[in-house]
Amino acid sequence: MRILFVGDVFGRPGRQALLRRLPGLVAEAGVDLAIVNAENAASGAGITSKIARELLGGGVDILTTGNHVWRQREVYEFLTTEERIVRPANYPSGSPGRGMTVVTTRGGEPVAVINLLGALFMDAGIGPFRIVDRLVDEARARADTVVVDLHAEATSEKVAMGHYLDGRVTALIGTHTHVQTADERVLPGGTAYITDVGMTGPLESVIGVRTDVILRRFLTEMPQQFVVADAPVRLDYVLVDAAPDGTARAIERHEEVLDGD
Repeated sequence: MRILFVGDVFGRPGRQALLRRLPGLVAEAGVDLAIVNAENAASGAGITSKIARELLGGGVDILTTGNHVWRQREVYEFLTTEERIVRPANYPSGSPGRGMTVVTTRGGEPVAVINLLGALFMDAGIGPFRIVDRLVDEARARADTVVVDLHAEATSEKVAMGHYLDGRVTALIGTHTHVQTADERVLPGGTAYITDVGMTGPLESVIGVRTDVILRRFLTEMPQQFVVADAPVRLDYVLVDAAPDGTARAIERHEEVLDGD
């Protein structure tokens, strides 16, 4: 089984580039399941139901999110009714949506996807290490292949979680920083790992935002209205090859630069 995981989609440029490239990428790489982190898809902050439907209709199988999931209130009902989108599982019970879901691949195999939020430098309701054992047990009861998106700031927290889950999940994919790391590997127990898969968004930017806006913020130390930068777009993703028993055979990281319309 081959799983595609695309890094944080940022704004309209990221969405448009992904939708243009995804069908060809799935065909070329022989992808069985496409997972996309889309918590910055709506103007760089959150996601709407309209955008989620557009991405799901364009070939994405599962959408993961992160700390900006609550930025667009309109999406709350969609999070509850649509099983193909997950939000961090360590928000308090009663929050809209779900933190784990199971989807069937193009080949008919079940895959469980878990979304977690880091505790360090983030506003997590519950530390991810406090709930991950239960989530993994529930996921493994429904699918041999389990993918975890840990949306976290601290590299140490992601590395620690990778080792903690090694041999129990197929892949631990880090998201949030929008900077692709070069530490992809299969851990000793058979879990594919990368600290951060990166970003699908404007190349000439500061993690998606127009450069002049961020420079003005640093130089003046005054608040600024963030503006999504323009194309070209950097498309960051990993491909994970999984064995039938749910262990990872390989992980490859990729970055493509795509022109705008």
